[in-house]
Amino acid sequence: MDQLTLGIGTRLQHAQLGPGVIVGVRYAGYLISFIHHGTKEIKKDDPNLEEIIPENVSEEIETHSEVERSLLDILRLWNGSTEVVALGDKWKGGTMILQSGDKSIKPKEIPIDVFFHKIVMARDRLRVLEQQINAHKGLSDEEKVNLQQYITRIYGSFTTFNVLFKNKEHWFIGEKGAGE
Repeated sequence: MDQLTLGIGTRLQHAQLGPGVIVGVRYAGYLISFIHHGTKEIKKDDPNLEEIIPENVSEEIETHSEVERSLLDILRLWNGSTEVVALGDKWKGGTMILQSGDKSIKPKEIPIDVFFHKIVMARDRLRVLEQQINAHKGLSDEEKVNLQQYITRIYGSFTTFNVLFKNKEHWFIGEKGAGE
């Protein structure tokens, strides 16, 4: 294996650690995200590494951001990890108060960062569901589109919570915003 030509996104098989994807390149080693062992740094000349060459690969031109986005999708599926999403600065340290219409019931206070984390987790799980639907071999294209429309509507229901996000690229986008 020619270690000088391997880059981010290259799929590898390691004799002890199993399959993985290069997520970082260092001078003498690779940062490899393994399915069952997380991210490890492995020396470039490790004899246990073997490149996985996919069959029927056609050469395509992709931008850096497309490759990065694809890699993040792969890593989310393999590691079950979630993206770190920043809470808007104005909400840090804040509290959400749920007050019943019945004033005899004590209000419920929830730290905003805890609530925000639950919203982000729901969004990440919707993304994984979306990927699994799109990759499902038993569903027809029509069934995939129908299920995808439900997910888009769910995203639309969550747009109320966009005010909590620090960066607009993390916002939920529903049907009306999807065409923009």
